[in-house]
Amino acid sequence: MIEKIQTLLEALPYIARFAGSVFVIKYGGAAMEEESLKKEFAKDVALLKYVGIHPVIVHGGGPMIGRMLKDLQIPTRFVDGLRVTDEKTLQVAEMVLSGSVNKEIVKNINDMGGKAIGLSGKDGRLLVARQVEGKDIGLVGEIVSVDVAIIKDISRHGYIPVIAPIADGVDGKAYNINADTAAGSIAASLSAEKFILLTDVEGVMSTDGKLISVLKRSEIEKLIGDNIVTGGMIPKVKCCADALKAGVREAHVVDGRVPHAILLEVFTDSGVGTEIIGD
Repeated sequence: MIEKIQTLLEALPYIARFAGSVFVIKYGGAAMEEESLKKEFAKDVALLKYVGIHPVIVHGGGPMIGRMLKDLQIPTRFVDGLRVTDEKTLQVAEMVLSGSVNKEIVKNINDMGGKAIGLSGKDGRLLVARQVEGKDIGLVGEIVSVDVAIIKDISRHGYIPVIAPIADGVDGKAYNINADTAAGSIAASLSAEKFILLTDVEGVMSTDGKLISVLKRSEIEKLIGDNIVTGGMIPKVKCCADALKAGVREAHVVDGRVPHAILLEVFTDSGVGTEIIGD
């Protein structure tokens, strides 16, 4: 019992510090697929809201989209980690992301005592995008504007926004948006206290395999140039760097396979992932 109280006391200064602030959380990877992790994530999000923090969830769903495309015998391919998206693929992506995936997350949070509302980026033109240039990848967009008033209104009334990364286009078309990119743009537009990326790795690792607990934004390009940060981690840390440059206070790359990883990262002295800070 004393240990439990000590844990609460360790969390207290962080709860006091972050009360009233916005956390934008990109939800994806194993945390979205394993049943036990789904429930733990939902508990964490509900708790954040109850202690006065305003979580905003932006989710992916690539594996679910892939399975649906396979079932429908629609071929799919990737360019630089982005799914090439034609009209049929976009229809499937929107159906999966804005439909089954989004509503499951909403239900899980509601079941754990939170009050979540599911949104597509198309709702109220929350997200407006233009087609990605320089790559032949079809209906994949990059965000040009975020209507933060919608998010703020929902949060102010005690609800947790859960956002699927499908956007309205400036040209009237719909666009599929990379979830990391969408979450970073939303965090920047809200000037969020924290931008948290849930991944399937511990965080940013050094050459000797050890976790880098704190990383400065200015160090990112050197780590990439030295091949310390490689592969799929490159766009994630660049996304964090862009969010910090645009006004987000801190970014975190956290292992979503660890139960309660978000709470451990933000409410304990040592944390469990990589914290990326400004210079």
